[in-house]
Amino acid sequence: MSNLPNSALANPITEDDIANYLANTPDFFVRHAELLAAVQLNSPHGHRAVSLQERQAEMLRDKIKLLEQRIMEMMRNGNDNVILSNKILRWAGSLLQGGDAKQLPQQMADDIEMQFAVPQVGLRLWDVAAAYAKEAFAQGVSDDLKLFASSLTEPFCGLNTGFESVNWLKTPAAITSLALIPLRVGPSTPAFGLLVLASSDAQRFTSGMGTDFLSRIGELTSAALSRLR
Repeated sequence: MSNLPNSALANPITEDDIANYLANTPDFFVRHAELLAAVQLNSPHGHRAVSLQERQAEMLRDKIKLLEQRIMEMMRNGNDNVILSNKILRWAGSLLQGGDAKQLPQQMADDIEMQFAVPQVGLRLWDVAAAYAKEAFAQGVSDDLKLFASSLTEPFCGLNTGFESVNWLKTPAAITSLALIPLRVGPSTPAFGLLVLASSDAQRFTSGMGTDFLSRIGELTSAALSRLR
């Protein structure tokens, strides 16, 4: 007799083989319908055994619950976006009604604090017209900061690591996170100002947050303040 094992022993059937067979033989359970009722599985919601049909129903319920959660999240995000859009429109309206150009930068900072519940807002401009060169909003900006602002292609969000612009705020020591928004007249032009939104909450402005809304704020601010150049 041969000492070689037979092919069945040499190539035992694996779970993958069984799974592939069932996936490629859809009429198997038609021919063996009694197995559907006989199969018992562990329930993920306890240690009891359930039938295959009941396990499938539980899986469907879990999927439906997950879909419901996603729908609710989308609805909340949609509502939040509508609220933000309305605030931006109200803010833009107040900008159009602005009178004294010298007061406009401070007005904008105050409006952002109020409309968008930002604890502290700072704003500085440079390369302004001679009539505004001695105003407070045109002072205290180093050449390094001007270069940094021009290097930003989108708003910067993150922790306060000692940025010079934090000193423009009322209480710099309280700032933990911030958003730095460059002000420019076009996407490829050097910045002529920097808008700072700051908070003592480390999670208010994070490096992973979206910046579309902040970019819109920057565009409106840039458009309104370009008259001071």
